[in-house]
Amino acid sequence: MTNVFGILSRDDGSTDRPDPGAPNLGGTGRADHEQVVFCQDHRSGLRAIISIYSTALGPALGGTRFYPYASEDEALADVLRLSTTMAYKNALAGLDHGGGKAVIIGDPARIKTEPLLRAYGRFVASLGGRYVTACDVGTRSEDMDIIARESRHVTGRTTANGGAGDSSVLTALGVMHGMRAAAGHAWGDTSLHGRTVGVEGVGKVGHRLVQHLVEAGARVVICDVAASAVEATLACHPQVRAVENVGALARENLDILAPCALGGTLAEDLVNVLSARIVCGAANNQLAHHGIEKLLADRGILYAPDYVVNSGGVIQVADELAGFNFDRARAATEHIFATTSKILAIADADGVPPSVAADRLAERRMSDVGRLRGIYLGTMGSA
Repeated sequence: MTNVFGILSRDDGSTDRPDPGAPNLGGTGRADHEQVVFCQDHRSGLRAIISIYSTALGPALGGTRFYPYASEDEALADVLRLSTTMAYKNALAGLDHGGGKAVIIGDPARIKTEPLLRAYGRFVASLGGRYVTACDVGTRSEDMDIIARESRHVTGRTTANGGAGDSSVLTALGVMHGMRAAAGHAWGDTSLHGRTVGVEGVGKVGHRLVQHLVEAGARVVICDVAASAVEATLACHPQVRAVENVGALARENLDILAPCALGGTLAEDLVNVLSARIVCGAANNQLAHHGIEKLLADRGILYAPDYVVNSGGVIQVADELAGFNFDRARAATEHIFATTSKILAIADADGVPPSVAADRLAERRMSDVGRLRGIYLGTMGSA
């Protein structure tokens, strides 16, 4: 195991950083991370990187991504970006958690085994609670159960082992609250009744979002690269209409576009034909690059930052650490409405993009609450 502390501070000494919703952290992937840990176990084939961006608000919380990166450099750039995003997402969600993330390098379909996951769990345990892991791309709740046999700093477990279960329930609900807040800001009315919403991606989260939208009286148009996902959604909601792909979806006469598939959907070619007034969805890293948010603004399209509205999932796994209570987690998720409304109001008042307003709000909380950890508590300890 190799530990790197306080890595990659910016050359100009500034604290500014790129939008956490963007695909990468500038040309060098630089940021101000507290700790990066390189983990390796030859016999199991484990190669992993754990990145802790900040523990100002508490233990860093973020999932473990298991992915066949082309190189260790690519994996490092991804984990640095993802851990930064988690710090801002957790701060805006009102959690007492900093931001962290981990990646395991390799194809999970080929190399994921019990020994590998348990070896990884040992490395998580070695951090002494500075990092709490959970599910992400390539990992499932069943994997967290295995990791938890070596470390207690794990959440997102199966219901059979005291976990909260499927986090898509609260993720979709949070997006719905964010969408209503954006509607209120754009049109002065939070109702989605009669609005036309295009949903790109109808997997676990997108499918649930469609259900909420139909119940709210919205007209829904969908697309997904998986025909089976489209068929399943249409079977449940015959009033929903499907189009071939996201390009066709963007050309529809939409009020709202909800990206709920992979990142990078919002590129120039799509934004230039988009008629929607609002973009609000569950996908991470929706902007293809930093300039897209300005292009959206120039075209009069309101962007609700993804790392604000899709935080229902992390709210759920954080709640699990205290013994999961659905009503409590749901109530916390409902605060996404107020947070989104506040961010959009700040953006207007300050004349900045919504992501900049969101960053400032998160940074203020990290600074104001984080500084309290400098108050000595003697032998009494803290909560």
